[in-house]
Amino acid sequence: MRLAALAASAVAAVAAAGPIPQLPPLGELLAPPPERLTVTVEHNGTSRVANGTYTLECEPVGGSHPEARRACARLDRFARAGKDPFAPVPPDEVCSGTYGGRAVARITGTWQGRRVEASFSRKNGCEISRWKELEPVLPSARS
Repeated sequence: MRLAALAASAVAAVAAAGPIPQLPPLGELLAPPPERLTVTVEHNGTSRVANGTYTLECEPVGGSHPEARRACARLDRFARAGKDPFAPVPPDEVCSGTYGGRAVARITGTWQGRRVEASFSRKNGCEISRWKELEPVLPSARS
């Protein structure tokens, strides 16, 4: 008797909860998140890419970035090489005092299934190299 009462109350609870929600197809659950980056550039000198904020989408290529196809190709080369183009300069790195201008950039979003939040400048030799390594995702900067 107790088992029958328990089963009846379980059925009543499910019925009161409403319909069972549908799960998305398995392919959608297993699909990697889209690669979508927001690139913000400030104080950039003369360049084909002006100051502003651009979106960059890869696979498929899209967004408002003026060199989206080349930028995605560059990111693909980093991925194939197993390199992180958004990693900061290590704190113990010895950098030259070369100043590359006031250009700064910030990149946020998703790349290779992980969250990206990176800042770039041209304040010393290490940062200049890091910036150049990521061109054309970042524009060629001139002071």
